[in-house]
Amino acid sequence: MGPSPMRPPFLLSLLLLLLLGDVAQAGTVATELIAPDFEASFLLFVDTVGVFLRSSNGAFEAAVYNPAAQQDRYYLAVLHAPSKTCVWAANRAAPITDRTALVRLTSQGVSVEDANGTAIWSTPPFGSAVAALRLADTGNLALLDAANATLWQSFDVPTDTLVSSQRLPVGGFLASAASASDLAEGDYRLNVTSGDAVLSWTMGSSLYWRMSNDASFVKDRDGAVAYMAVNGTGIFLLAKDGTVIVQAAAMAPAGLRVVQLSVDGKLQIKNFASANSSSSPTDGGFVAPSRACDLPLSCGPLGLCTPSGNASGCTCPQLFAAAHDSGCAPSDGSSTLLPAGAGASCGGSGNGDRGISYLSLGNGVAYYANKFSLPATAGSNASSCQALCTANCSCLGYFYDHSSLSCYLARDQLGSFTNTNSTNGAHSMSGYVKVQSSRPQGSSSSDSSSSSKTLIAILLPTIIAFVLIVIIGAIVVVSWRKEKRREGRRSSRDVQLRRQRSPGSASAHLVQDLQDMDGDDDDDIVIPGLPTRFTHSEIEDMTNSFRVKIGAGGFGAVYKGELPDGSLVAVKKIEGVGMQGKREFMTEIAVIGNIHHVNLVRLRGFCTEGQRRLLVYEFMNRGSLERPLFRPTGPPLEWKERMDIAVGAARGLAYLHFGCNQRIIHCDVKPENILLADGGQVKIADFGLAKFLSPEQSGLFTTMRGTRGYLAPEWLTNTAITDRTDVYGFGMVLLELVHGRKNRSEHVSDGMASGEDSSNGSSSRGAARSNNDYFPLAALEAHEAGRYAELADPRLEGKVVAKEVERMVKVALCCLHEDPGTRPSMAVVAGMLEGTMELGEPRAQALGFLRLYGRGHAGPSDGNMKQVVGMGMGTSVGDRNRSETTQTTMSGWPSYMSSSQLSAPR
Repeated sequence: MGPSPMRPPFLLSLLLLLLLGDVAQAGTVATELIAPDFEASFLLFVDTVGVFLRSSNGAFEAAVYNPAAQQDRYYLAVLHAPSKTCVWAANRAAPITDRTALVRLTSQGVSVEDANGTAIWSTPPFGSAVAALRLADTGNLALLDAANATLWQSFDVPTDTLVSSQRLPVGGFLASAASASDLAEGDYRLNVTSGDAVLSWTMGSSLYWRMSNDASFVKDRDGAVAYMAVNGTGIFLLAKDGTVIVQAAAMAPAGLRVVQLSVDGKLQIKNFASANSSSSPTDGGFVAPSRACDLPLSCGPLGLCTPSGNASGCTCPQLFAAAHDSGCAPSDGSSTLLPAGAGASCGGSGNGDRGISYLSLGNGVAYYANKFSLPATAGSNASSCQALCTANCSCLGYFYDHSSLSCYLARDQLGSFTNTNSTNGAHSMSGYVKVQSSRPQGSSSSDSSSSSKTLIAILLPTIIAFVLIVIIGAIVVVSWRKEKRREGRRSSRDVQLRRQRSPGSASAHLVQDLQDMDGDDDDDIVIPGLPTRFTHSEIEDMTNSFRVKIGAGGFGAVYKGELPDGSLVAVKKIEGVGMQGKREFMTEIAVIGNIHHVNLVRLRGFCTEGQRRLLVYEFMNRGSLERPLFRPTGPPLEWKERMDIAVGAARGLAYLHFGCNQRIIHCDVKPENILLADGGQVKIADFGLAKFLSPEQSGLFTTMRGTRGYLAPEWLTNTAITDRTDVYGFGMVLLELVHGRKNRSEHVSDGMASGEDSSNGSSSRGAARSNNDYFPLAALEAHEAGRYAELADPRLEGKVVAKEVERMVKVALCCLHEDPGTRPSMAVVAGMLEGTMELGEPRAQALGFLRLYGRGHAGPSDGNMKQVVGMGMGTSVGDRNRSETTQTTMSGWPSYMSSSQLSAPR
């Protein structure tokens, strides 16, 4: 609504009041507009608690505001009138300390002056004179000229709150307040980028939330983000033309909704009451991060946050005790935390690390910042990680992942830690905090005693945990034996009953008995969080008796179905895997069914009757990535869509690894498990199903699934399977996205037919196929030569973005590093593909096995490949330099296995 430039009768009355009124008397509150030559102070408007201007709808007020009713900090602020909530403050960095200090409006603008008349905040100079100060019904405080044009507005300089109708542009940010009574910029920021919105902790210089990784948000379409906005229906990232790029999941409509970055770093949506109500803001149904333990200071500095359902608890790590102010501190009074930049660990004399030691945080302790940062090193041991921290002046501690051999350094400021031992998604991360002895050097006996105590404190929990595991294992074995005896007795009774049946129907009865053996007690199993349970007859109805088969995966066939509401579904028959008890099966289904992310296929329901196991998924009408990517005829996938698929799949896997309450390793990342649908939807399928394998079948995983081309080297050794195993498979998928064909030529297939047209495009591959038919090796050689464009699918006829091809190839090669610890996490992979994180550089020494395999592949037979033997099965990374290796590899480079065993394509 456009305001009128002047309101002479009202302004004349206002000026008379200012001229004739006594200083001790309260001023009159204006509505919507104030003309220049106006002054306000808290004392002048004491009867209205500093309020001097009100919007025409009464929803907002401009005031000289003292938060929390303290008497030494006053701000020019805009308040939500009913709740007195501050939504904007002008001089948050320089509050006025005297209640007589003035807010002055002149024809040059608005200024905030201290008691001496010195301006401590003011609007910038303008090309025309100011005619009025206006407070709009939206809460926007603006200066207008005589033509009613806006010269300046508070919406362009947000503080910690984004209100309806306000835009937060790319490059803009919200900054939390320091405290409830101090509106100075605090430690947390919300930044909007061209593709995302992120929360960061300024003291620790680290991210702790990304909108793209939050399951509460849905990406509607691709495009560059221009700004963030909030309205009565939710929160959005929008393009320049107002098209929605990303939006929050459905929220209940609200009249006035704001987004506020609170003092503790939480990003919250709040619903404000109407102007005629005095109620406080209510919860808008969204908070980020959703888990309290993901906040940088959830339990104060060095505190240990333990998740417990929707809540959390705070304790101190071992060797630490509660600090006097907040958080925790070393319980050994002889040691103090080393401040950032302290000289004790710096200096070139070689003695700079004297007095430096490390206190262990124990195993199963994670740090929020590690989810969003690259490891400092990978593939090294814990001692190297510690040495790296010791040599770094700003390093305050380090975290070492024993499964991926990754080293993360904590710099600048340490926040809270998370206890992952309390969840099923625990991983083998251990943390150490750098300390400096406060005792004089030379107290060696005391140091030795302290070291002994530290060693005992570290070993004792491990010993106790081992004893508990042994006890629990014994209990499980005894229970299993008892159950087997019961099953034996039931089987004997069943055999006797079957002998009474007619011989001709014996086989049919036996099958039926097996299917119905445990079907009678289905309804007695109650597990929270289960998706819809269907009967087998309902499954038959929705699939028309399994008439339309749309695919087959490692776990069974997939059929097209339709629910009564008309929505299409894909029904997967779980076949050929170890059958668990119903409770175990449904427990896993409850976990999978509660995973919701825009890049993960949604589980709609399940069926378990007798020995039947079926899963009902949402239907993806374009099928798997394999079809459009490898088809010999028809138009190829455009390059932009390939990039979108890569980013979407990376985000989905990153959510499985880091966003779920229980970490899930997919174990079968390949194009067949990346599904597509109209509207650019990209979703990962078959996640969580690896848990259905029996122990015997899991040992034959590569044979059963038939996807050796995407399996990491650790599958064929005794190396632990971690989330970095999925990273390897994703790297292979990236190379196939670049090239548009399988990574290995179809005419050499280890005895397995491919069924693809090997002539398709083979004559135009150039250098990428000149020396060998193993594309990962061609990609490595092209990378070393800096020739990335020749790797792109020739069917695209050069219609690619060269920088994006280079980026995807580099990311893929980083994912293919032989040592799991040298591979980036999927969160980092997603960031590198999006361009929001620094691009890693592939390490040639970590990709030598590609040369071995590629050269063996180029020979006339697989027998040539078997001559290249690296370390045997069961050899760990730490054993690679042992001299007992029986045969020498090419160039002296050791490998996990013989090249014929290597994770070869199909």
